[in-house]
Amino acid sequence: MTIAISAQGLDHYFGQGELQKQVLFGIDLEINEGEIVIMTGPSGSGKTTLLTLVGGLRSAQSGRLQVFGQELLGATAKQLAHVRRQHGYIFQAHNLHSSLTTLQNVRMGLELHPNFSVAEMQTRSTEILEQVGLGERLNYYPDDLSGGQKQRVAIARALVSHPKLVLADEPTAALDSKSGRDVVTLMQTLAKEQGCTILLVTHDNRILDIADRIVNMEDGKLKDNTVVTTTTN
Repeated sequence: MTIAISAQGLDHYFGQGELQKQVLFGIDLEINEGEIVIMTGPSGSGKTTLLTLVGGLRSAQSGRLQVFGQELLGATAKQLAHVRRQHGYIFQAHNLHSSLTTLQNVRMGLELHPNFSVAEMQTRSTEILEQVGLGERLNYYPDDLSGGQKQRVAIARALVSHPKLVLADEPTAALDSKSGRDVVTLMQTLAKEQGCTILLVTHDNRILDIADRIVNMEDGKLKDNTVVTTTTN
């Protein structure tokens, strides 16, 4: 089985000199291609920092970190930009552009990929919005959508390019229980259909059952380096 993410002895620091603070300590983690892995732990435990390192949003400083075989430690800014284009991102605040329609927001997920024509971008964006139940709202603006609908747009944008890896940071935090459940179930279904890997950070205990594995982090360390296996739907 192909390893999607491999971290070995990964450390990370914020600040310089006397103000330097270590936030990740010797992280060892392997995630297989196609897995849905949820990372839990208290606020400030380093979950989001690890997610941003995997996503190429920050530079890895110490240890080893490979994503689909590419070493991110010592990667150049150009290499990290290339890595970022290969992933899908879903954040708590959905990060939609208020001046763009639903369709235009999703198309942004394809515009960094030069191999798609304008017609292909339009078709793929429309199709995935239909899959997430927003086929009737292609021309709506974010301000005209509910919180759950906005997060569905964010999921569509993240998955429209069929990325091999999707990174999600607290995607249900701003949603009620039903909307949160609908959003993660949709994410799970589309990811399984596309065969992509998901690494999801959450405090929401109500959605843990979508995971193939749960990884717990505390004080910048994977707690006892243990992995809890769950039963998937």
